[in-house]
Amino acid sequence: MEKIVIIGGGGHAKVVASMIKKLGTFEILGYTDSETRGPLLGMAYLGKDEVLPRLKKDHPQLSAVLGIGYLGNGDLRERLVEKLRGLEFTMPAIISPHAVINEEVQIGEGTVVMDGVVINSGTHIGRYAIINTRASVDHDCVVGDFTHLAPGVTLSGGVKVGAYSLIGVGASVVQYKTIGDHCIIGAGAAVTKDCLGPGTYVGVPAKKSV
Repeated sequence: MEKIVIIGGGGHAKVVASMIKKLGTFEILGYTDSETRGPLLGMAYLGKDEVLPRLKKDHPQLSAVLGIGYLGNGDLRERLVEKLRGLEFTMPAIISPHAVINEEVQIGEGTVVMDGVVINSGTHIGRYAIINTRASVDHDCVVGDFTHLAPGVTLSGGVKVGAYSLIGVGASVVQYKTIGDHCIIGAGAAVTKDCLGPGTYVGVPAKKSV
């Protein structure tokens, strides 16, 4: 069975690990984290990220997955991806067996799709995105690289979300609206108009926060 290492040891990493165990297609070698930690859900703590070159040397076919969530922007996740790609790690998409993925859906490498997610036909999800628990993405949507759809988000048909953006818990976006790069949509917001410029948008209807 192919081995995989999880990068990060917080709550998001635990959810990712649980999904991988349910999939049964990878053996989790352990996890790395910037803080010294003990076992996590039975996984061994392998050390800080400095151990990654040695792990790859010892296990040439070792894959990796990000277990770090959205921390205000996608910069940390992107830096980690660059490091992992430089070490020639494979970074597969991890898709929960309890997600519904319909026809003609594309999901980029390194993206994580959590339990209860529904992604409908014709949608394209970029690389290294997080589609979190019970998010609903309707037909013909586009979600950019490193973007995070938080738990309970609803995207109606034809919505476009740029890269490095966060759609907060329970937010909804009506059909055919566009959200740009580096946007944050607040929890519970309702997007009824395009949100194109970087910034934070909150409320019902969502408006840019000053």
